[in-house]
Amino acid sequence: MKLSTLMNLLRDESGQDLIEYALVAALIALGAIAAMNSVATGISNAFSAVSSDLTSAV
Repeated sequence: MKLSTLMNLLRDESGQDLIEYALVAALIALGAIAAMNSVATGISNAFSAVSSDLTSAV
């Protein structure tokens, strides 16, 4: 392998954008998972309250 080819490989930054987009996508996915967990807890509490009210009404 020539030294110039090795130097070109070291200066190549074409994969850098892909890694940055992957990191952003991973952060968005983590945020979505955290938000969905919070919403799921709220929905579960709402269904429990409705179930309790229906049980006491019968």
